[in-house]
Amino acid sequence: MSDDEQRGRRSASVHRVGGPLGDLQAPQEGPAAPRRRADAVRNRAQILAAAEQLFGEQDPRTVTMDRIAKAAGVGRATLYRSFPDPSSVAVALLDEHERRLQGRLIYGPPPLGPGAPAAERLAAFYLAMLDLLEHHLPLALGAEVGPDRYATGAYGFWRVHVRTLLIDARSPDPDAAIDVVLSPLAPELYRFQRHELGLSQDRIAASLTGLARRLLAPLPAG
Repeated sequence: MSDDEQRGRRSASVHRVGGPLGDLQAPQEGPAAPRRRADAVRNRAQILAAAEQLFGEQDPRTVTMDRIAKAAGVGRATLYRSFPDPSSVAVALLDEHERRLQGRLIYGPPPLGPGAPAAERLAAFYLAMLDLLEHHLPLALGAEVGPDRYATGAYGFWRVHVRTLLIDARSPDPDAAIDVVLSPLAPELYRFQRHELGLSQDRIAASLTGLARRLLAPLPAG
């Protein structure tokens, strides 16, 4: 495993700000502490389940904290103790799906995991990301639209992965190319292609896998 991939592995454990309970503060220890922790876990599960349904049913930009609290059956104070805004709820939901993909990139079989040529790994990464966008586009739009997506831990992980592939393919300037290689995976672009242009996932996938193989084609010897 390369140094870059090892750094990516470490970043998987600090994928986003907050621990497994989001931004909840650790309860004070005492006789009631286990009960408070159990309540926090249950409330968080209710919030995420309700929010995922809301994000899937309507434009993510119209989802409010009031609607999430009502759908989850929790009070506003409970919701705000865990999440400051709807975007942070979407981030927590998307985080679960992205963590699984990160694990496959580090530990999975080739071509998505280590052991395949860089071009084939990039093609497999594109396919995996398209599948994630296809199934969780409302979450991606709610969590990672515009400049905010560049500040997420997930985007940092994708950058490390793509940089490793560019270096393996002997790209002349990998640091300048990383974000260009990732740009076709912007959620806004995928929504435009799928839902405004009406392109199928298969057509987009064929275009991106072809692009990956051209970008990272082995350099001629000599």
